[in-house]
Amino acid sequence: MPATIALVDDDRNILTSVSMTLEQEGFTVRTYTDGESALQGLLARPADLAVLDIKMPRMDGMELLQRLRQRSAMPVVFLTSKDEEVDELMGLRLGADDYITKPFSQRLLLERIRALLRRNEASRAEGSGTPAGGVIVRGDLVLDETKHTCLWKGTDIQLTVTEFLLVKALALRPGMVKNRDQLIDAAYGENIYVDDRTIDSHVKRVRKKFRQADDDFAQIETLYGIGYRYKES
Repeated sequence: MPATIALVDDDRNILTSVSMTLEQEGFTVRTYTDGESALQGLLARPADLAVLDIKMPRMDGMELLQRLRQRSAMPVVFLTSKDEEVDELMGLRLGADDYITKPFSQRLLLERIRALLRRNEASRAEGSGTPAGGVIVRGDLVLDETKHTCLWKGTDIQLTVTEFLLVKALALRPGMVKNRDQLIDAAYGENIYVDDRTIDSHVKRVRKKFRQADDDFAQIETLYGIGYRYKES
């Protein structure tokens, strides 16, 4: 079955041109011109991935992402303008997996979509170096790749695809420092350029989610100027 992509943008020219490109590549595409209709449509019929504009009528992309994240870990790509750096960071903190700056190359968007879909599929399968059964146990942390679930002290932690892959990369080698380039490769794949601040924003959000379940969570350590490591409890 072809993957279904949801495009949400109030610019009909973008919807038309991007839809044509994606459909030519074999994707099924559903389009929405505002956040409210997109929310209703995606809750009724989930997609495999969503591409969201930030500035839209009725409900902007930020609120739409927040609402979606209450129900879904579906991969999300944000479309931002060059002067919206704050929005990019906020979007990542709210749970976006990636962002692309307008004006953008449709080929670049296609590459990012394919990379996210591959990561989503890979995160649900047994990966290289993963113990039999696709389950990683590190003290109070339990990551199940086949079910895409994360438990901390028995509490379910809802992670996006990117967040799950970051935690997995750190937890696979407790005590080993991973620099940002290594984490970018683990979460995004090779040959995908992502700014360092993207990883930092994802890590901050991951920590926030764990601390909502456990105020004392301190397993993901920052080594300033170097990277991050997982400290096994």
